[in-house]
Amino acid sequence: MRIGWKRGRDSGKRGRDPGERCAGPGCFAVLGDNGPVPTYRDQAVVLRTHKLGEADRIITLLCRDHGKVRAVARGVRRTSSKFGARLEPYSHIDVQFATGRSLDVVTQAVSLHQYARPLVGDFGRWTMGQVMVETADRLVAEEKEPALAQYRLLLGALRTLGHGTPDGMRPGSMVLDAYLLRAMAISGYAPSFTACAVCGEPGPHRAFSPASGGSVCVSCRPPGATRPRPETLALLGSLLTGDWKATRGVPDVVLREADELTSAFVTWHLDRGLRSLMHVDWS
Repeated sequence: MRIGWKRGRDSGKRGRDPGERCAGPGCFAVLGDNGPVPTYRDQAVVLRTHKLGEADRIITLLCRDHGKVRAVARGVRRTSSKFGARLEPYSHIDVQFATGRSLDVVTQAVSLHQYARPLVGDFGRWTMGQVMVETADRLVAEEKEPALAQYRLLLGALRTLGHGTPDGMRPGSMVLDAYLLRAMAISGYAPSFTACAVCGEPGPHRAFSPASGGSVCVSCRPPGATRPRPETLALLGSLLTGDWKATRGVPDVVLREADELTSAFVTWHLDRGLRSLMHVDWS
């Protein structure tokens, strides 16, 4: 596909660079080999990239309106690329696509926020960000299916991971736990912390079973269920509902236990484990 802009029938002697905006009313579409190619714009978070050929990359994005989109970025690996670092993971961008037969093509990207910047010098938080984008990629399975709730949640989680909540920073693992629990809930895997996940008997209950869906009563407790501290279950409930004020002053032992339960819950309910989760430093 030949990428360029055409301004009109009589003035199209040269193709406009795809990074430029249309300047006049006669500017109507990206040009392909067989004529104008439909385009669309959206806001998106870059989830991951991988190499294609010598200079290109395939970019996977979670878009506000179009859900998950995989698109080719031509020449992005060249030092002279007009895209710069705007198509790197964690980037929040305004992006334009040209519709392709198998993969769409990124023709323009404008940076809205670089969530990677505060994470670059902190390996622990960087790997936690990796878990977030991998989780979003896994949970939003179908391409171009709207996933607005997952998009908004990921944006908020990356912002909180790098800049904290309105009343201050939180441990990175706490932010990650909150994101994972809410992302799973949006996808239909909401854990139960206040009632038995099996029979619905009001709690609190002392046993926790990832396979059963959360807290379980004495009658429904399966073999191998753990007995976490009551404070741990209370913390997980606060993270699920977004009650950040209740997460102040949590002892490290409670936070570590919450990390373990969250990791076990997510790993059980996904078809396969998250590769990035194995590299997280929970200490």
